[in-house]
Amino acid sequence: MSQRKTLPKLVIFGDPAKGPVAEAIDDFTRFLRGKAEIVASCYIEKCTADVLRESDFAIVFGGDGSIISAARDLSQAHVPVIGVNLGKLGYLAEFSVNELKEFFDNVVAGKAPIERRMLLGCWVSETVQGGREKFHSPAVNEVFITSGPPFRMIELKIAVDGEHVATCVSDGLIVSTPTGSTAYNLSAGGPILAAAMEAMVITPICPHSLSFRPIVIDARSQVEVCCTRVNEGTTVSIDGQVSRTLAVDDVVRIAREASSFHVVNNPLRTPWQTLASKLGWAERPKYERP
Repeated sequence: MSQRKTLPKLVIFGDPAKGPVAEAIDDFTRFLRGKAEIVASCYIEKCTADVLRESDFAIVFGGDGSIISAARDLSQAHVPVIGVNLGKLGYLAEFSVNELKEFFDNVVAGKAPIERRMLLGCWVSETVQGGREKFHSPAVNEVFITSGPPFRMIELKIAVDGEHVATCVSDGLIVSTPTGSTAYNLSAGGPILAAAMEAMVITPICPHSLSFRPIVIDARSQVEVCCTRVNEGTTVSIDGQVSRTLAVDDVVRIAREASSFHVVNNPLRTPWQTLASKLGWAERPKYERP
């Protein structure tokens, strides 16, 4: 007597209002008939923890922003993320729809590489001595403090593991994960880190000093940023998606989050090939021919 085959359980995320997302989800749902069980198809904020825990994989249709938004919740449920790129850059969204169809059986059978990525946690409290906690959120890419209106430079005192590092007078500060090293950190002049590394990068945003350079620190470290001079609109932002206004003497504490998230890599290319192709990294100079 043959046993019934257990189908992999999937949760599908995407915003149908964004471009071709609805059409892509409908097409892929038809492809999945008889191949997988769709536990839920929804916006990430409408998906309960119980549903996530029932799933073997999460397929996110969209761009990197959609994956980052989903990953903050999926990391708590330890569900691997499969990113389908329907956006612009799509560095985290490694698959096209056709590529995922081609490799779907291998992916759900565990034959595709899965990369573990660290998260940061951000806590905001009122005093250095650890006053009332006002805010907490995990971050996939980065935690950044931005000057905000009226856009005067702000002053931030930075400490690592309780040791004073520098006073940063600037337009703000970025503390990035390796995953986020190719995002805002890179635009601000920070280094590119291998995504699977366990480290974080502290990068100033337009510092009022030629000698203030980005630094890479151990993932076990804890960063404390004390706001000594801020603007009315100064905020701390998580992945550019969740924000909280800061006041003088607020302390932003950043450390590694206990959870992590898992990304299913495209077996067609290595992470370095993805970096080179998506970001045009280390390209040869382009010469005009006579």
